[in-house]
Amino acid sequence: ISLDNLPEPGVGWPLFLLIALLVAVPILEVWLLIKVGQQLGLLPTILILIAEATIGVLLMRHEGSRAWRALNDAFTNGKVPTGELADAALILVGGVLLMLPGFLTDIIGFLFLLRWTRPVARKIIAFFVARRINRLGIPVMRARLDTENLIEGESVEQQPANGRKHNDPVIIAGEIEEP
Repeated sequence: ISLDNLPEPGVGWPLFLLIALLVAVPILEVWLLIKVGQQLGLLPTILILIAEATIGVLLMRHEGSRAWRALNDAFTNGKVPTGELADAALILVGGVLLMLPGFLTDIIGFLFLLRWTRPVARKIIAFFVARRINRLGIPVMRARLDTENLIEGESVEQQPANGRKHNDPVIIAGEIEEP
């Protein structure tokens, strides 16, 4: 294979990368399985793979139910569930990777499933997605301050009154006067 036949950056790279990963990852997994099997023996290697898959299923069920509750809470509170959707997707992919036999996919699966490593995985993926969007020249909507329609005011922190809970929405009554 010559490097002249590789697609130009931005044109066919995602498909080329996917095909390369689909070929390289199984080869690397088999190599790792053989190396670990040579060091530990066949039975311990198989037992480790079964234990990892079992832990992965249990962890996926636990974290998946937490992600589902967080997603429902976000919808209930009227919040856009971007982080919750990303977590749910990472948990699903992490669980599938843990169920596949192999050590490399297990490491990535645990990175996606564990509560304290998932934000790191989410940031890494967001970085690559943002870079790809930037390279493709897709316009991204960004929030900006509209100084022409800015209303000056002040806020006063008060304790909830009338039996209202602290999380209930605050209604501010008032008038806007034009200068």
